[in-house]
Amino acid sequence: MEIEETAAAPGRRERKKRETRAALTAAALRLALEKGPDNVTVEEISEAADVSVRTFFNYFSHKEHAILGRDPDDLELALRRIREAPAGESPFATMRAIVARVLDDLESIEDQETALAQRIRLITESPNLLAQFVVLGSEDERDLAAALGDQMGEPLGSPLPALIVSATSMAVRVAVEQRKAGSDRSIRSLVDEGFSLLATGLDPHYDPTLEPRTDQKGQA
Repeated sequence: MEIEETAAAPGRRERKKRETRAALTAAALRLALEKGPDNVTVEEISEAADVSVRTFFNYFSHKEHAILGRDPDDLELALRRIREAPAGESPFATMRAIVARVLDDLESIEDQETALAQRIRLITESPNLLAQFVVLGSEDERDLAAALGDQMGEPLGSPLPALIVSATSMAVRVAVEQRKAGSDRSIRSLVDEGFSLLATGLDPHYDPTLEPRTDQKGQA
């Protein structure tokens, strides 16, 4: 019996950690919606989640990370998917598999009661929240590009993995914008089209040997 309890302990700890993180992100989002993200404090979030401020900082470096629902497990899952990509799988196919979970959430964006939709609205309203969102996205893209480069066997410093990761992230953002602009197609369909365009080449007529045209002042 003791062996079973010992073996189960890590599972209970992980479950407790997930519950605490979920409580903090839920409290942070609720308070940000009520008061505005710039007017919420770490102390208020901690009190609402019934944890100490010290516990808050065990999970998040900034209050904005809690409002955004920052979960490092998401990045770890993506990195694992890259490392465990089937032999011969194209980089774009790997990245498409990674964004599959994201697409499930994005397709519910039209429901204004979802946490994702609420967070997106807050991001557009708060410069501080937007700045943290951009920083976190850039950090994740660097980690993903490094893992993808290793998987592809690209030499250190190669721009290709970073371009692939950034381009696929942009494909998702463009699909969301198309949907918001009135497209009747699903976000998933729009993303797949974007991936296909990226994979086949956006401008097959581009000639990199040509000098860029300049205006009369000699400016590109």
